[in-house]
Amino acid sequence: QVQLVESGGGSVQSGASLTLSCTASRRTTSNNAMGWFRRAPGREREFVATIGWRGQSTTYADSVNGRFTISRDIRSNVVSLQMNNLKPEDTAVYYCAAGRSSFAGSGEDQYAYWGQGTQVTVTT
Repeated sequence: QVQLVESGGGSVQSGASLTLSCTASRRTTSNNAMGWFRRAPGREREFVATIGWRGQSTTYADSVNGRFTISRDIRSNVVSLQMNNLKPEDTAVYYCAAGRSSFAGSGEDQYAYWGQGTQVTVTT
């Protein structure tokens, strides 16, 4: 069983930056894609970003492309999400997820394990 623990959430003003981290309990996730999703109040969970098993392939949702950067440190088993120029519409609970294979896309069914989430609140 893989456990994913997110950290780094908080409350910031519009235009600020935050970095979320996700630590996996088992090294086996280094062979899997990793992703970030988010759920805003009253909305369905949505895809944010994903990174391939070696960190060589990344994909972003249009809403965050150019502002967010996903990265991973395989040795420490940590996946990060650098979020710049945050907007109020980025307010959500952010979830880390481990893919079922080396590459994964935006569909939730491509991810096998999920963290509990970390809250990000962006105020005007």
